[in-house]
Amino acid sequence: MPSHARPLCLKRIPLRPCEILLLRPYMNVMGKIRIPAFALLLTLVSIAVMAQNTGKIKGFVYEKDNGEPVLFTNVFLQGTSLGASTDVNGYYLISSVPAGDYTLMVTYLGYDTLKVPVTVGSKELVAQNLFLSKSSIRLAQVEISAEREEALTEIRTSVTKLTPKEMKQLPNVSGESDLAQVLQIQPGVIFTGDQGGQLYIRGGSPIQNKVLLDGMIIYNPFHSIGFFSVFDTDIIKTADIYTGGFNAEYGDRISSIMDVKTRDGNKKHFSGKLSVNPFGANVLLEGPIIKMKEGRASSLTYLISAKTSYLEQTSKLLYSYAGEEGLPFNFTDVFAKLSYNTESGSKVNLFGFSFNDQVTYRSVSDYQWNSYGVGSNVIIVPQGSAVLLEPFFNYSSYRIKLEEVGQAERFSQVGGFNGGMNFTYFMGNNELKFGPFLQGFQTQYKFTNSLGQEIGGDETFNSTDFGVYVKYKWNFKERILVEPSFRLHYYASLGVASPEPRLGIKVNITKWLRVKYAFGLFAQNMIAANSDRDVVNLFYGFLTAPENLPRTFDGEEVKDPLQRAMHNIVGIELDLGKRFSLNVEGYLKNFTQLSNVNRNKLYSESNTDPEIPETLKRDYIIETGKAMGIDFVLKYSYKRLYLWAVYSLGVVTRYDGVQEYYPHFDRRHNVNLVGAYTFGKNLNWEASVRWNLGSGFPFTQTAGFYENLVLDGGIGTDITTQNGYLGVEYGELNKGRLPYYHRLDLSVKRDFEIGRTTLGAVIGITNVYNRENIFFIDRVSYDIVNQLPILPSLGISWRW
Repeated sequence: MPSHARPLCLKRIPLRPCEILLLRPYMNVMGKIRIPAFALLLTLVSIAVMAQNTGKIKGFVYEKDNGEPVLFTNVFLQGTSLGASTDVNGYYLISSVPAGDYTLMVTYLGYDTLKVPVTVGSKELVAQNLFLSKSSIRLAQVEISAEREEALTEIRTSVTKLTPKEMKQLPNVSGESDLAQVLQIQPGVIFTGDQGGQLYIRGGSPIQNKVLLDGMIIYNPFHSIGFFSVFDTDIIKTADIYTGGFNAEYGDRISSIMDVKTRDGNKKHFSGKLSVNPFGANVLLEGPIIKMKEGRASSLTYLISAKTSYLEQTSKLLYSYAGEEGLPFNFTDVFAKLSYNTESGSKVNLFGFSFNDQVTYRSVSDYQWNSYGVGSNVIIVPQGSAVLLEPFFNYSSYRIKLEEVGQAERFSQVGGFNGGMNFTYFMGNNELKFGPFLQGFQTQYKFTNSLGQEIGGDETFNSTDFGVYVKYKWNFKERILVEPSFRLHYYASLGVASPEPRLGIKVNITKWLRVKYAFGLFAQNMIAANSDRDVVNLFYGFLTAPENLPRTFDGEEVKDPLQRAMHNIVGIELDLGKRFSLNVEGYLKNFTQLSNVNRNKLYSESNTDPEIPETLKRDYIIETGKAMGIDFVLKYSYKRLYLWAVYSLGVVTRYDGVQEYYPHFDRRHNVNLVGAYTFGKNLNWEASVRWNLGSGFPFTQTAGFYENLVLDGGIGTDITTQNGYLGVEYGELNKGRLPYYHRLDLSVKRDFEIGRTTLGAVIGITNVYNRENIFFIDRVSYDIVNQLPILPSLGISWRW
């Protein structure tokens, strides 16, 4: 028999003996090392043969009432183990389906079960969109099984995924839920105050936290009064908060990511919402220009949201006890979106925003910032393909100005674009996503420090960078989840390439016990136009990474101006019965290079005196830092009761080459307790409560005072005739601690159904027991300025 006829034995001999016959010559030559290679080859051949006899089913799942995509629901073939979950766009793909007739089935809490017959042919890709109807039965019991199912298929290290429903369960200040208030109770998030406060996430300052709105960069997402963000909760589809260890899809920040995506306008009919309360008013209008109909999934919709604050006027009447000036906070936010959806599920979004903020507060004569942007993103679903293409391009701008009595004006502005193309391939339970990106921005900054030295100036700085990322999500029998990713970011204006490997792993030891780990290297080309050492600073500007940094730091050469960090995070997820779940995460963020404004600058950089150290001439300094801690999140859900307890223990340090110190946002202990209860015959009442406790922030104490004489006549000045000004002798940097902060908030909601409209009423009380939490203390007069006092409110909303 010719040697080439040997494979015919596959038809006449059982597989295993034939394998032995085939392997024996190779084993004699190469030994047993050939066995794994052949087994891999046999597996690939089997998969290829299987693929010849199978097909795929893809499509989108929508709400029948308004055409909105249904996110993270399971779509499966009845009577089989084949299925998939929808993504953030409502898209699903079921692969490796043997040819035949099936019943496609969707079950989701709050919706009627849907069954649709479908026929799959060999090598065929079937497109099937699904429309779910809301259940006519009001469910009294809410199970958390969907969340637990997702926990088995998603790594979810240091990420919180929020929906509008979850946001509205929390007590609120004005009668309207807001993302800023929701973020304050997340593990690892530190909020520095009700007035001009900022969010610091696991040791990262605001400049190190990237905020995205539909892929567009938002440079300042929070208003001066810390209760409100620029986002209208009613237009949010999802908000993903990554407090560390995020994958390579995100970059150019070294601490955290907040990725907010908005929904489309109503595809079936005109609808809206109007709400008023003592803090401000909101209006939302949405509807179809081209309606989605049965049998036709295409549509063209609009969505317009606007909100404004008139607290400066109402506080003088309602909250006069808050101070003679009232609460002089003003803002206006406008967002608009146009969405076109095709029959195949492809879509085009066009959107834009205008946000602004203004406050006049005590010694601050004029503080304001303005931000605007326009953008577009597209989802392309090619016919006959299992790939998704997502091109995007955006432009956004931000300008901030602060004028203080007796001080030089400060201002900063930044504007730029970002764009790219995402490719996503679905391979059963596995997923490959990659794409190129390009971004560029221009910054300008001017500031005079307390020693009279100007930093920055009228000069503008430009930056352009580009790169590529790739990530692969591998699911091995829902037991082991691995997500390696890699980002190559080239900062062209600096001539620096930054390779950034990332890794996420989860092992499902059992269905109720899971361990996870995340690692990553991160870099960014943006620094803050203020110092981390400032305790109270409304001004927050932006700069490209400066090239005039010190040439060495701590005896080592400074190779490039990028800020860099390395994250290591390990966690455990534990389901305690059907009602409790516990998530514990420990983290270490090593900030290997940071840039900071040099508060100690005394001389111009043009000074050539060799006796003057660089630290007294440079505009900026180099620092390093560490953030380490552990977060505990305990959740309880039973029937209509929802409880959430969060405890964070953290330590943040900075080292400037001379001393190690605690930055002003270092909070050792942080506790949040949240509860929500739905009740009433028609479940139209809801009560919620939140209590926050935080240990005191560090500050630099006053060691004493002295008379600072001005020697106008030089060394011959008669000091007995001179009148100096008061000088302050400072103690060690941030060695003191403010008192503990704590606050209790309550709210009660009631909905009234009036025909096809809903009237809602909310009564809320912020700082129920009127705790006097310290905002800051004047060093000279010792006047204490507190955070906001007790603030009762009544809000009314009308939805149609």
